[in-house]
Amino acid sequence: MAEHVVCALTIAGSDSGGGAGIQADLKTFAALGVFGTSAITALTAQNTRGVAGIHPVPPEFVRRQIEAVLDDIGAGAVKTGMLANREIIQTVAEAVERYAIECLVVDPVFLSKHGDALLTDDAVEAYVNELFPRALIVTPNAEEAARLVGFEVRDRDAQRRAAAAIARLGPRWVLVKGGHLADADEAIDLLYDGREFHALAAPRCATPHTHGTGCTLSAAIAAYLALGEPLRRAAERAKEFVTRSIEHALAIGGGVGPVNPMWATWGRKRGEGRLD
Repeated sequence: MAEHVVCALTIAGSDSGGGAGIQADLKTFAALGVFGTSAITALTAQNTRGVAGIHPVPPEFVRRQIEAVLDDIGAGAVKTGMLANREIIQTVAEAVERYAIECLVVDPVFLSKHGDALLTDDAVEAYVNELFPRALIVTPNAEEAARLVGFEVRDRDAQRRAAAAIARLGPRWVLVKGGHLADADEAIDLLYDGREFHALAAPRCATPHTHGTGCTLSAAIAAYLALGEPLRRAAERAKEFVTRSIEHALAIGGGVGPVNPMWATWGRKRGEGRLD
């Protein structure tokens, strides 16, 4: 009897440096035992030092990639990353509606780890109006949350207020990531279901190499959802996974190196490391 294969789809940009975007998503899916498919929204020329160029994919071809995957392979969960512009966001939203995607993880990627803009100025409204109401969960970091809600997110109180404000925009769950907040010992992500807050805490890793953290976290949430975990448990397990990925970050290049979603696979080659 053929083994059942769990599949997930990432709709995101390509990172030529391999640390974030489509590349990080597919590594994360594979590490967690999920077959990953992709629809590429933009090509980026980037490395550990920054983004040298962005080439958006025509929205019609983004649509064709999504249809090619979902008409044939399907997906237990879908996540979005860099969507580049308003037209691509609208194209993705139309596909989500057409295929009745229930497990949609929206990571609203506005800036790269190096501070380079990855989204046109007119696209934030499209995120809010087109994708957020269709999302199971939205996963902004503190800077992205601040842009969405109109006030700075620099402490735990603001993190809570931002999560509540973003929830009113339509997603069923919100995860405001806390890696950018100034806690000395812990990185606390705040999960909100519209009624209760759940703190997801982990020790802060002493490394500058955190490129791809957000992509890896949102991809892990999508992978665990595809594997059948309820949302809260998927977020908890994804937090644990990304923490280990940061612990095993790679000091490559001359700038901000990537986290390593393949830490367990690499560890097994050395006789160490586990996925569970």
